[in-house]
Amino acid sequence: MSVRKIITKGDPVLGKKAHPVTQFDEKLHGLLDDMRDTLAQASGAGLAAPQVGILRRVVVISTGEEEGEILELVNPTIVATEGEQDGLEGCLSVPGYWGRVKRPMKATVRAQDRNGEWFERTGEAMTARCFCHEVDHLDGRLYTELVEGKLYTNDELEEMMEEQED
Repeated sequence: MSVRKIITKGDPVLGKKAHPVTQFDEKLHGLLDDMRDTLAQASGAGLAAPQVGILRRVVVISTGEEEGEILELVNPTIVATEGEQDGLEGCLSVPGYWGRVKRPMKATVRAQDRNGEWFERTGEAMTARCFCHEVDHLDGRLYTELVEGKLYTNDELEEMMEEQED
């Protein structure tokens, strides 16, 4: 297991559609393990394989529901959504920037696990946001294409938070 380099906005891989996984083997397991390590090291909420330069439909998400729980999604699709949330979103491939994005409040994803077994999982709030954000990566879209208004830098975001506290 190892930490992989996260590619950033401007790399053409991020704009390409990822291919379905057809082989559920040690190579896939190694990719999933590396993506887990990479996500943990980057302190992110989710990571899609294109973000580490691999055009395969593979995602890992830290659900936040249980300490250290990482959900692995292979060939995921969003099969149901409900409600709406409007919130700040960031991305490991667009470091230092945040933007307001509308996402469903609840989303159900259908995916395969590392062994090819199909399952469904429903997430709310942040987990629903992560499902949508990461599946967008698999389709070659960045959240910056969905931002309402402007992108905020870390400093601007900090300023906004301080103003809200006052």
